[in-house]
Amino acid sequence: MEPDRRNSASRCHWAENGSPLYTAYHDEEWGVPQHNDRVLFEFLILEGAQAGLSWSTILNKRENYRNAFSGFDVRTVANYDKAKIGNLMRDAGIVRNRLKIAATVANARAFIEVQREFGSFDAYIWQFVGGKPRRNDWTSHKEVPATTVESDAMSKDLKRRGFKFVGSTIMYAFMQATGMVNDHTTGCFRWKQLKGRGKART
Repeated sequence: MEPDRRNSASRCHWAENGSPLYTAYHDEEWGVPQHNDRVLFEFLILEGAQAGLSWSTILNKRENYRNAFSGFDVRTVANYDKAKIGNLMRDAGIVRNRLKIAATVANARAFIEVQREFGSFDAYIWQFVGGKPRRNDWTSHKEVPATTVESDAMSKDLKRRGFKFVGSTIMYAFMQATGMVNDHTTGCFRWKQLKGRGKART
C-alpha cells in the first residue's frame, strides 16, 4: 500500500494551497474510478451545477446539495414537481438557478431510462472509455485538455437522451472526477497511486 504522503506530497497545480476540503477532495476522490450509480449521479449533477462557477463554490455547497436533493437518490429526484423546484429556488445552500435545478430533475428521469436500457448508468457511461480508465502522463497542468473525443461523444449521446448541462467540457470534468481518466500530473503523488486502479469491466 502506498504511504499517506498528504502532508508533504506534491499535488496537481489546481490543488496546491487549497482549503482543507479542497485538498481532501483532490487526495481522496478526484480521479478514483467510480462505478456506483448514486455517486455517478451526484457528480453528474454537481459538475453541471458548476457551469460558470468555480469547483470550490460547488464543493463548499456539496453537503447542502446532498440534503436538498434527497441524498442524490435518483428515483426521488425524478419525482420532484414544480412545488419542490420552487422550494429549491429558495434554498440558499445551493446554486439557485432555475435552469440548473430543473435540469437536475430532467437528468434524473433520463438517468433512470439509461439504467433501464443498460442495467446501470455505470455500464452505459464507462463504455465511452472501453470500460477502463485512460491513464495520461501529463507533466504540467497546461497539457491537460478541456475536452476529448470521448467527452465529445459522451456529450452528444447524453444530449440525445434528454440530459441537460452535459456539454463536452462539463463531461470531461465528470470523467476526471470519476476516474474515467487519470489526469493527475506525473509529479503528483496521486498519479502513481491511481495508475493501476480500475481494471477493465467485464
